[in-house]
Amino acid sequence: MRAIVYTETGDAGVLSLTEREIPRPGPGEVRVRVVVSGVNPTDWKSRKGASTRERGAGESVPNQDGAGVVDAVGPGVTSLVPGDRVWIYLAAPDYGATGTAQEYTVQPERRLVKLPDEVSLEVGASLGVPAMTAHRALTVAEDGPSRLAPGALKGKAVLVAGGAGAVGHAAIQLARWAGATVLTTVSGPEKAALAGAAGAEHVINYRAEDVAARVREVCPEGVDVVVEVSPAQNLGIDLAVVKPRGVVALYANDGGQDITLNIGAGMGPNVRLQFVLLYTVGDAALLAAAEDVAAAVADGALPIGEEHGLPLLRFGLDEIAAAHDAVEHAAVGKVLVQVGAE
Repeated sequence: MRAIVYTETGDAGVLSLTEREIPRPGPGEVRVRVVVSGVNPTDWKSRKGASTRERGAGESVPNQDGAGVVDAVGPGVTSLVPGDRVWIYLAAPDYGATGTAQEYTVQPERRLVKLPDEVSLEVGASLGVPAMTAHRALTVAEDGPSRLAPGALKGKAVLVAGGAGAVGHAAIQLARWAGATVLTTVSGPEKAALAGAAGAEHVINYRAEDVAARVREVCPEGVDVVVEVSPAQNLGIDLAVVKPRGVVALYANDGGQDITLNIGAGMGPNVRLQFVLLYTVGDAALLAAAEDVAAAVADGALPIGEEHGLPLLRFGLDEIAAAHDAVEHAAVGKVLVQVGAE
């Protein structure tokens, strides 16, 4: 089978297309014929060696997200059968050769979620990291909810920083599905149009407007949850607009690694700062996210494409380096790699 591998960290040039043996599923494992592989910032960061996770010797196959068709199941697998359409999350959490940038991947049963027949595999490959990260960010407030469903966020307000990004897009959609009032920040008119198409009710251009003032106009008491992509730049604003007992969920470090924190601004209102990283949230949180995201997908709440606020950027498997570079250089939209045919 065709597979993308790398044996050392570095720029996208370390990725190479090779032939590997088709793996066999063991007990509790499932083999998936990959159709679409999704690329996220975590993929290029791991490839460059920026991850805190240990990389062992041998070949690594990149990309955590993907979607395809179950090809074979190992002993003890009960929830899936050959022919099932599935989406994959955290395909290679500890490096190794199980990423989705290959024609077949073997995964633990728990890493696969059924995809309804009416939902495209492109949608499936776009879920994983973005949607599950967004779910975690929306469910860590002290006063809840801990799960998402229609009505779970009714009466609550959510501010999504960077609503035109993949996680921001998913956070807008999930928050709206759960009944929240959704505000978002963007850097210009084109991204504003995308965030609006995703479902944000209030879109704020942070380069032209006073974000804190605008948020307080819409939500005089403040917001319950901030989904934050650039805490080094935005934490002061976040603390100025979050409600007492609210949460600022930090899932990325865009714009800088270090935070300057006014302790009093957060201490007085009992604000929670919650760091979010899927690799270490634990199995219970992953399962909850997968179940709730699957329910949202079944309700049609997580569409993609430019008309839904997330343009699709498509690459072939032999264009994997360009796909990784596109994500690294902040291309607007979801980068997908076509691995095979459905």
